[in-house]
Amino acid sequence: MTDIVQKNLQAQQERAYQKQKEQEGKILIQVGSATCEDAAGAKTVYEEFRKHIKASGREDVYLKKVGCTGRCSLEPIVSIFVPEQKKCIYQKVSREAVHEIFVSHILEKKPLEKYFLEKGAEKNRNPVQEELLHTPMTCSFFTVYGDVAFYSSQSRIALRNCGLIDPECIDEYLQHCGFQALGNVLAKGDRKATIEEVKQSKLRGRGGAGFPTGKKWEFVWNSPEKERYMICNADEGDPGAFMDRSMLESDPFSVMEGMMIAGYAIGAHKGFFYIRAEYPLAVERIGKAIEICRERGFLGKNILGSDFDFDLEIRLGAGAFVCGEETALIHSIEGDRGQPRIRPPYPAESGLWGKPTIINNVETLANLPVVFSMGGLKFGKIGTEKSGGTKVFAVSGKVTRTGLVEVPMGTSLKEIVFDICGGCPNGKKIKAIQMGGPAGGCIPVELMDTVVDYETIVKLGSIMGSGGLIVLDEDDCMVQLARYFMSFTQDESCGKCTPCREGTTRMLEILDRIVTGQGKLDDLVLLERLGKLLGKASLCGLGRAAPNPVLSTLRYFRKEYESHILEKKCPAKQCQKLITYEIDKDKCVGCGACAKNCPVLCISGERKSVHVINQDLCIKCGRCREVCRFGAVKKI
Repeated sequence: MTDIVQKNLQAQQERAYQKQKEQEGKILIQVGSATCEDAAGAKTVYEEFRKHIKASGREDVYLKKVGCTGRCSLEPIVSIFVPEQKKCIYQKVSREAVHEIFVSHILEKKPLEKYFLEKGAEKNRNPVQEELLHTPMTCSFFTVYGDVAFYSSQSRIALRNCGLIDPECIDEYLQHCGFQALGNVLAKGDRKATIEEVKQSKLRGRGGAGFPTGKKWEFVWNSPEKERYMICNADEGDPGAFMDRSMLESDPFSVMEGMMIAGYAIGAHKGFFYIRAEYPLAVERIGKAIEICRERGFLGKNILGSDFDFDLEIRLGAGAFVCGEETALIHSIEGDRGQPRIRPPYPAESGLWGKPTIINNVETLANLPVVFSMGGLKFGKIGTEKSGGTKVFAVSGKVTRTGLVEVPMGTSLKEIVFDICGGCPNGKKIKAIQMGGPAGGCIPVELMDTVVDYETIVKLGSIMGSGGLIVLDEDDCMVQLARYFMSFTQDESCGKCTPCREGTTRMLEILDRIVTGQGKLDDLVLLERLGKLLGKASLCGLGRAAPNPVLSTLRYFRKEYESHILEKKCPAKQCQKLITYEIDKDKCVGCGACAKNCPVLCISGERKSVHVINQDLCIKCGRCREVCRFGAVKKI
């Protein structure tokens, strides 16, 4: 069987290389194409380039769509490769910029520097980057983007093809060593050895809990039940998280290859993509990838001439945050209401339709081809003693460079936020990092040297989660932040268990009192008691982690709570009920703009005289401060 599999894979690769030859010697223009890129105007940019190419009559220019590179705030991003010239990467390309770039760069052969993506300072690569640079499956990203500031310190494994290949072209995926790992696994024909390889890699689930992937597979492998299922959890519901969406939209074949390897290892013949319904482009591209794989023999009967049968289907998420929890997700696929159940039995023992089931998230699956390309032992040397490989973070909030960051396990938060993402803009000071989604906690800036590791993050009162990382500065109110996440969790609670249903409601009520100046010191004690109760008594992991934002802010920012309660003041000046607007008599010129724009007419004063705000009538909307051109309205 080994020879047959390798022969069939080689035939697929030769077909891909023939397609690659068609592009040789041509000028290549790549336009980012993902939900984020399209929202920034990438579709218009692509069409403008297409029109310019057609109008110029140039047959030596090849235009294609690629996925998202992860540099969110500078999109649309366009890369141009002219044979025997240095590559050029352009940022924030608009319809008007397309004309300038095409005329200057393509027709006149003069790259347009004013649109260049920022370059990074020259520096030596770290050992992990050196290893990935010499691994065929992961080296291409460094070749193209290695000198760009945002990417130069990253170590891309899961995101290795994002922004490089056409996500709808299987031949381009094959050109980047696609399906080579699957071919090697099938050729070897040893399911037990496949699981051992994953165990050696120390790859842990990237969906939040961090359970060892190989150990999870082994539970199913040892099951006497022969009918088994494989599920990809792509129900990414965390506010501020967009890693899974980017991988599904930018490199769908990679995730599918991971699904196939996992399906083979556990002896499953059927797999399901459970994708968030709010991700229509991800659903569309995974759907196309499934059809293409069936046509090319990567799905269906006797894959690549082996004895392995496997097929995939898509199921749309039910729209509830709780459906990201494994047992709730299974209920949703079965057509029932998405609610968690008591465990054990775990899905690996009794999952979909009562059969052994493995559920891995998108990022976990995207790592698998590299595990089998590098070898489990070598992959396991990346990261920490207990956690092999890298982790992808969706960095947003008060930071200079927002986007997707992939770094080895064990990297410090300081390196992610300051070295890669450029720290806080506008001279502001970072106050904390909120990580792990709505069930994550807040880590103060004093602990920024903390390394990215499951156990370390938990000790600080947070969780790794799926990888959402929100940077907060001095203008953010930690009490209001805790209230926001508790409001989200309370609204998304499935209501099945009393601790979560009632506990989140009571905690939200207390936080509502505090941010409106009606809190008492006893409320802080009650919040802690309720939070600990939820952590112990809730039915599922989502309910047990729901108090983290509150408990962590109480732990590190207790003085802010006390200021809200004792002084009736919000130090960050964000809680509307605790804000007072006053007019500075030394700065007011009596222009009347504040009075004209006040929605409740609470500002009085004659023209060219100092105006006054009636505090009893003021609704604290801040409109007066927005319209004042002289900075006379103070926020206290």
